[in-house]
Amino acid sequence: MKNKIVTKTFVVMMAAAMCFSSACSSSGGAANNRGEAQKDVETARVDDEESSTGTKSSSKTESPDESQSFAQAHDAFQTTLAKEDHDDYEIPDPPEGVFDLVHYPSKVGDLAAYVSSDPGDGEKHPMIIWVVGGWGNGIDDFPWCYPAWDDDQTGSAFWQAGVLTMYPSFRGGCGNPGNYETLFGEVDDIASAYDYAASLPYVDPDRIYLGGHSTGGTRALLAAEYTDKFRAVFGFGAVDEIKYHNNSQFTFDTDNEEEYKMRSPIYWLDSVKTPTFLIEGSEGNSSNLKNIERTSQNDNIHCYIMEGQDHWSVLAPLTRVLAQKILADTGTECNIAITQEELDEAMKQEPEIPLPVMQQYTIEDMGVSFSYPYLWEVSDVSSNGEISYMLTSRYEEDNIWDLSVLYFDVWTPDEGVDLQMVKESVADGGYDVQEETIGGFPAMKAVGKQEDDSGSVFNDTLIAVQKDDLLVTFEFYLHEDFGSDADPLFDAIVNSLTFAQ
Repeated sequence: MKNKIVTKTFVVMMAAAMCFSSACSSSGGAANNRGEAQKDVETARVDDEESSTGTKSSSKTESPDESQSFAQAHDAFQTTLAKEDHDDYEIPDPPEGVFDLVHYPSKVGDLAAYVSSDPGDGEKHPMIIWVVGGWGNGIDDFPWCYPAWDDDQTGSAFWQAGVLTMYPSFRGGCGNPGNYETLFGEVDDIASAYDYAASLPYVDPDRIYLGGHSTGGTRALLAAEYTDKFRAVFGFGAVDEIKYHNNSQFTFDTDNEEEYKMRSPIYWLDSVKTPTFLIEGSEGNSSNLKNIERTSQNDNIHCYIMEGQDHWSVLAPLTRVLAQKILADTGTECNIAITQEELDEAMKQEPEIPLPVMQQYTIEDMGVSFSYPYLWEVSDVSSNGEISYMLTSRYEEDNIWDLSVLYFDVWTPDEGVDLQMVKESVADGGYDVQEETIGGFPAMKAVGKQEDDSGSVFNDTLIAVQKDDLLVTFEFYLHEDFGSDADPLFDAIVNSLTFAQ
């Protein structure tokens, strides 16, 4: 029994050490959006009074043609693409019962999207369409990823609060028809996403909202200028002119000034007919937002600058505020009101660490089941007749879910190991041991630390549960820098343990 624990510990330490040392590297995951959203730094920083070219910001930007609405100008304009960019990234399967992978019709053909599954209660519910940052036009598993509190671009606060959520992909992304159009055709796709959402029998067509961050925030603002179908629009970190975005990603004819104007919200602010709330940190693209505020004479546009915050830190606290605003917005007309003071207060709340989406794993011949994070992978590392599974994230980001390592072992009667033997073994190793009851069965919890050859120290928590002559153990490793942050995750896994009758 001790040999098994020692061998397992060595393997886990090496895996955890490698994960921790590469925590800041790109995941190289299934599709482009997760990596791009996590590293969404495409916007240029400009001084409050001067742009990056050194020219003064005007107090009022003139529309190219004030006789036309943005929808009229947009629909009449024929964009010219200087390059035809697209991708064929594979779309991961969503968690069953949480999201469905669907395809919504658009002007260029059917486009993929994740949509909250039907709650099955026969009611019509509010929905938000969330557009992530970055230039990718595809979707991947970012909706059920859980980044740090100071950079949560997932929009998951909405569906966690009970607001149905749609994550659309756009033309050219994930094998979709068409090509990237850099904020032009994507506006049409957002309007098409609304039409699809409104057609769902469990969605209230009068309570469909739109939100986005960074490039997604700019797309959302352009969509607010294009259509009044959305009940309200929320844009984080939008720019006033597209020239402040990363121009290496531009696919249009950059020699044509009209191409820029058709992609720049500043020229079309008067076309916004829907309550639109624009938010940015003072250390982010705040000069862009200030110029929108100076230029706008539209009472539907509301601007909020969060002092001391950056382009990303405003997301986690304030999407939670917006989710509650949506749930309370039940009248015939949008009644959402937001004050600077309540947003400032929300920024003071303690960071929350939400549990990830879970799925069940069952060892059929043992009659044992437990739940684990959807983004984790289960590896059968059994050998010499011993039953052992290692669970690790498929990513290597610097958070508790991606850097945790869990072993699940089943000890059969033939191995002659019982709960008392495990207690004695870990107690001899200097672990703090406590007796517990889990699922009505006798159990123990042992907490200690392990150090690898490089000197890195890992918290080690071992849970053992005895059912008749069958013993199961969970052993959980996480670098000590994360403290006890992962305890709720580990507790949820252990408490999900069930045995077949």
